[in-house]
Amino acid sequence: MSTIDDLPPLRDIIREHSLSARKSLGQNFLLDLNLTARIARAAGPLEDSTVIEVGPGPGGLTRALLALGAKRVIAIERDERALDALDYIVKRYPGRIEIVHGDAQHFDPRPYLDGGKAKIVANLPYNIATQLLVDWLSIEPWPPWYDTMVLMFQREVAERIVAHEDEEAYGRLAVLANWRAETKILFDISPAAFVPQPKVTSSVVRLIPRAAPAPCDRRMLEQVAAAAFGQRRKMLRQSLKSLSVDPARLAAAAEIDATRRAETIPVSGFVAMARELADIRSTK
Repeated sequence: MSTIDDLPPLRDIIREHSLSARKSLGQNFLLDLNLTARIARAAGPLEDSTVIEVGPGPGGLTRALLALGAKRVIAIERDERALDALDYIVKRYPGRIEIVHGDAQHFDPRPYLDGGKAKIVANLPYNIATQLLVDWLSIEPWPPWYDTMVLMFQREVAERIVAHEDEEAYGRLAVLANWRAETKILFDISPAAFVPQPKVTSSVVRLIPRAAPAPCDRRMLEQVAAAAFGQRRKMLRQSLKSLSVDPARLAAAAEIDATRRAETIPVSGFVAMARELADIRSTK
């Protein structure tokens, strides 16, 4: 038995159901229930919370969420092989967990939430982790249907999420993430904790959505960031030409010099340029 519940060890569940991790699905199973409990606790009090989990696999994090009191867990699992393996958790926690067989990239949780908020807590499959995060940060209207995200990424991706200007990892993802959320790397997890072992360290990141991000059109912000970081070693006066507007006008609106490079511009600067771009486009 484990230290968090009275269910069998995860290795036994994996063996019983021949649930080997598939690289094609970005799977790396986290079997240390002490670590899964640490991730679950990072989401804050769970007693009154509905939790959305993506890619539960054999259910290590699922078990931790429920054992720590989550009111309800909605677990989205694409791998049909894992459904039977998760049934033992459904029986142990009747009425508190629902397994949804489907693709998280096309899953709308709102019908499950009865107009309330959820927490997203997940050891995300590596191959879709960044795209899922971008999708969740791009929800309209804002604020979104979740009030907290606690997510695991490869360390390199985590650094790109939380980066600020003048840091090497700063780029388009950081601009979007830090515009719409407060971001923080909470802790790292060694490759040795996973089966199979990945070649990289993983990090758990917490994102708390801002109730009122600085006003601007998200699409304009994405366009400005894409143009600026698409040629990140060039000055803004050159990289922003791809937007078919005067780069100097955008830079002036942000009160920055057009000779600066993208990695030196704070999120507030990109927001100001995005507002100016929207004004220009609206008059054409």
